[in-house]
Amino acid sequence: MGMSATSRRTVSRATVEKWAWANLVANIAIILTGGLVRLTASGLGCPTWPRCTDESFVPHGALGWHGAIEFGNRMLTYVLVVVAIGAVVATWRWTGATRTQLRLVLGIAIGIPFQGVIGGITVLTDLNPWVVSLHLLLSMALVVAATVFLVSLRGGEGTVDPRAAWVVRAAYVVLLAAIYLGTIVTGSGPHAGDADAPRNDLDPAWWSRTHAISVWVFVALTVVAIVMLRGQARRVGLLVLVAGMAQGLIGYVQYFTDLPIALVAAHLIGAAALLALATWWWLTARPVAS
Repeated sequence: MGMSATSRRTVSRATVEKWAWANLVANIAIILTGGLVRLTASGLGCPTWPRCTDESFVPHGALGWHGAIEFGNRMLTYVLVVVAIGAVVATWRWTGATRTQLRLVLGIAIGIPFQGVIGGITVLTDLNPWVVSLHLLLSMALVVAATVFLVSLRGGEGTVDPRAAWVVRAAYVVLLAAIYLGTIVTGSGPHAGDADAPRNDLDPAWWSRTHAISVWVFVALTVVAIVMLRGQARRVGLLVLVAGMAQGLIGYVQYFTDLPIALVAAHLIGAAALLALATWWWLTARPVAS
């Protein structure tokens, strides 16, 4: 047992933290590249899975730039796998690692190839909007896990008055609902990922308004929580509020300018960054034990 502990004592907390940052950034980056696949109508740039075509794992010239974009997104999955494995090895070799931290980093490593399989299913179902939304939601779950792992390393957790903590929790739940509603709006909108891809046949205007209302509820709860909080929890809450307002602004502008690709991509990245910040906020505002 002693030899095992000694052999593991070769990685510092700082090294594990770098891998944790890489995990978080990479899982946000693939949300952007996945979004660009959809926004550039490249969702069927590689028309089958796991191969790109029936004859080849890589795209050929006839598929054009759509094939390159879709294939590039698939390749980024392998980068994520390498980063996730690096994080697992570094965490295991760091003697300060807790069982929870090991489980978190292992869960991320397992979730990434599973995410790749769901990506394959989206292609095989000709970009069914409900499967596409599941693809995004799993990426968001990996962002949450990567954030929790990073915060656990940086010691950013804290406790606050239980009433304030519950307002933070309510805001977080509303944010999750807003993100899900956003996927429904996307499934009803014009950026399907391919000209022939199905839509969910829901009213985009009605679902856009419902999504907007959920964001306003989130912002209102965030403001209430900030008023009730002090110290670090309030500072993180202010960051969440700024990110939430910016995200709302992008959402309104993209809606009234007929969804330009650049703004939709920014809205996607904003959602991932806002969720990461809100997760950090949840961890800094846990209810103090009575």
